[in-house]
Amino acid sequence: MVATAVAIASAGQTSKSTVAGLVIKNTGNSYLVLTDSGETVECKIKGNFRLKGIKTTNPVAVGDHVEITEPAAGAMSYITEIKERKNYIIRRASNLSKQYHIIGANLDQTVLIITISHPATSTVFIDRFLATAEAYKVKAIVVINKTDLYDEDEKRFMGGLVRLYESIGYECKCISAATGEGIDDLRNMLAGKTTLFSGHSGVGKSSLINMLIPDAGIRTAELSECHDMGMHTTTFSEMHRLPEGGYIIDTPGIKGFGTVDMEDANIGHYFPEIFRFSKDCKYYNCTHRNEPGCAVKKAVEEHYISQSRYASYLGIFEDKNESKYR
Repeated sequence: MVATAVAIASAGQTSKSTVAGLVIKNTGNSYLVLTDSGETVECKIKGNFRLKGIKTTNPVAVGDHVEITEPAAGAMSYITEIKERKNYIIRRASNLSKQYHIIGANLDQTVLIITISHPATSTVFIDRFLATAEAYKVKAIVVINKTDLYDEDEKRFMGGLVRLYESIGYECKCISAATGEGIDDLRNMLAGKTTLFSGHSGVGKSSLINMLIPDAGIRTAELSECHDMGMHTTTFSEMHRLPEGGYIIDTPGIKGFGTVDMEDANIGHYFPEIFRFSKDCKYYNCTHRNEPGCAVKKAVEEHYISQSRYASYLGIFEDKNESKYR
């Protein structure tokens, strides 16, 4: 079952006075918190935090609203309470199959940055990310970067992807961080909102953020010539303030996207076009795999539902080796 955003409990509460703040960076062993007074404070965790129904590798996430012990000269501050989250995005942890990693909390939207090549982003990766955003009720936008690098065949494929995802209901933008194409439109979409950026290493997240926030100073790297893949330049999630208001949460590039334990009966709810057609299935609990009278399989045969999307849907049921999506 997909967990919902709930109150976060902590044990071992301190009697010291506390101040409110926003978690803006995860540094691995500690967190940077921006207090309501504008002070940036390094903090560690105080007490035992838990998220109901989910085992996470990171109990505190970038974007969390927290209480911390009042900063004092020469003393470490501690996070003593996490405020209730309105939402979050979660994925399978990269090295622990039964644990999960929260990559951002309290989001207005998420932007999935993809590339047609240099490196290529698969539709499986796109669909798994979008399904997770649907599961956690976060608006998702698909941004295709590096338009200046594509040949005619790649541009045609890009156009096909845009038509596919826009027909489902997702907003798509084609941009180039190198030339500035589409950047103004994207900037307007981000203004005043908290947006999580995600995608493979090498799709240009860091370059794009440096363009949107000139003083961000995020390190970038060239693609590996051997594998045409990006090399990690962002190690931990970090929140950056936009000049127009709002924040971008920059996340480390990921090879793939492992979904959480979605119940079989609910997976179709996270594919909007499959959910629409499922209302006409013969059986109310149809999983759209082998059941007779399935309106979804008929829609796939008649090309109302993309074969690639249907394959991604089936993959969440059938793929037992989630490690290749991490």
